[in-house]
Amino acid sequence: MSSHKILIIEDIASLSIAYAGHLETAGFHCVIVDSLADASTELGHSKAGFSAVLLDLQLPDGNGLDWLEHNAAILSEIPVIVATADGSINRAIDAMRLGAYDFMVKPLSPTRLVTAMKGAVEVTKSVRADVKEQPCSISGTSDFAGFIGSSPPMQEVYRQIKNVANSKATVFITGESGTGKEVCADAIHKSGPRGKKPFIAINCGAIPEDLLESELFGHLKGSFTGAIADRVGAVQAAHGGTLFLDEICEMQLKLQVKLLRFLQTGTVQRVGATKAEDVDVRIICATNRNPAREVEQGRFREDLYYRLAVVPVDLPPLRERGSDITLLANSFLMKFAEEEGKKFLPLSSSLAENFERHNWPGNVRELQNLMRRAAVMFGGPNLDASILPEFVDPTVQTQKTFQRPSLSVEPGVEQSANSRMDKSDGFSGFDGMTLDQIEQVVVERAVRSCNGSLTKAAQKLGVSPSTLYRKREKWNTSSLAT
Repeated sequence: MSSHKILIIEDIASLSIAYAGHLETAGFHCVIVDSLADASTELGHSKAGFSAVLLDLQLPDGNGLDWLEHNAAILSEIPVIVATADGSINRAIDAMRLGAYDFMVKPLSPTRLVTAMKGAVEVTKSVRADVKEQPCSISGTSDFAGFIGSSPPMQEVYRQIKNVANSKATVFITGESGTGKEVCADAIHKSGPRGKKPFIAINCGAIPEDLLESELFGHLKGSFTGAIADRVGAVQAAHGGTLFLDEICEMQLKLQVKLLRFLQTGTVQRVGATKAEDVDVRIICATNRNPAREVEQGRFREDLYYRLAVVPVDLPPLRERGSDITLLANSFLMKFAEEEGKKFLPLSSSLAENFERHNWPGNVRELQNLMRRAAVMFGGPNLDASILPEFVDPTVQTQKTFQRPSLSVEPGVEQSANSRMDKSDGFSGFDGMTLDQIEQVVVERAVRSCNGSLTKAAQKLGVSPSTLYRKREKWNTSSLAT
């Protein structure tokens, strides 16, 4: 008898017998129950004996989703695969948000069922091996799976990574450019049972539209001009592991349809091929845009968005991470100093304070580039603040482009649009400025009034946070080039 015992919770006898037949042929031992009450009894008697659970959501004595919600301890030890009818996809996604390992749409593909169950069993092995080891606490850590930082926002990110690592649920990472979305994806991959399998990253915005389909799904020789040999795409290259789709919102609509089909079927069809091939891949995607806004404006399919955003993870911008900024700066400085054959002391307290006051529109990437420049330009051991004038005097960076006008506005500013243009109402400081410069002044003033929160400033100005970020990144790049 196989050591991998599967609990099948399904009230339709013909289906449960068919599932058990496919799984037992693959070497599993199956126990069938037709109610949630019997399932609880089986798990209560010998919970550690089961390697995975196959759960139907519609059962005679209750809803499988409610059962999952009230039995969180089960999910922490045993992967649950949800089997659902087409009409209950949204509820299946809710189940995965509760921690279910995977979900499949009825009628279940025998191959996909066996593949998913093998993946679930690997999760069980990993979890039970971890239990034998000393538990790892993330509280207060300053170094976690490629991340550096111990601020409360990052502690929350670490918890999310640990919670989702053992699941097969798709993860949708959002955050401004430079916040570490690929680092997050890699951390999720390495923290789970797929950690030793391939991690394949594709930037959907960096590959031409006519080549992206081939890059993702592969092609056969002669399927198009230039296809001189059969080629495996990123999806099949990541078999058993993780496929990371960065800048997913850049993907064209017609390719989004093919990605959705792959997610629904677990099969991939190469360009020029006549049949699909099974593949076992976990999908993690990321964007620096507002995905809900992209859906609203018709640039991203709603059904694909909900299929991908099963577990959303939002990375905080660097300016909201407090003392993490100094930790990161010192880490980068020491790393680049070693590469340059130099030695540097950690940042002085005054320079660290200036770093932590800066808005960092380019986030961690901007800080990394800055510390590399410092390691190259200075001999050490102390970092001279003169290389960073925009931090010593926050107004210098803006003055490279233009002088800020006085923004003291009269109490009676809430007037008609015509009266606002009058020079006597406090806006005379805008004379001689371009529209872009005026916009920069208004945006920066809104950000300051919201204590540096770009999200709140965006709400105040009636635009999306990603719009403000792109504008500020452009202004920052322009000022550095001046």
